[in-house]
Amino acid sequence: QVQLVESGGGLVQAGGSLRLSCAASGRTLSRYTMGWFRQAPGKEREFVAAFSWNVGATLYANSVKGRFTISGDNAKNTVNLQMNSLKPEDTAVYYCAARGAVSTTFDYWGQGTQVTVAS
Repeated sequence: QVQLVESGGGLVQAGGSLRLSCAASGRTLSRYTMGWFRQAPGKEREFVAAFSWNVGATLYANSVKGRFTISGDNAKNTVNLQMNSLKPEDTAVYYCAARGAVSTTFDYWGQGTQVTVAS
């Protein structure tokens, strides 16, 4: 089992930046593929970005490509999401998730952190 806790959300003006962090307890995150997802009011949860420690690969949704950066900090056992040039449509609850090496789904989820971008 791995427990995930997100932090760093808040209110920011359009064009601003926020840095989300996902801290883990119970397991070393480098064993997992890590992802960030978000859910806006009235919408389904959507994929934002993913990071694989094994191959150092990253993947982004088209809507955030070039603005968001996902990274892992092995020493702190955290995964971060740097969000720049934020837009009002980025407003959502952001969730951190982990997928095991042999799993095809993200099995572990944090509680989420609210990001609100004011126009």
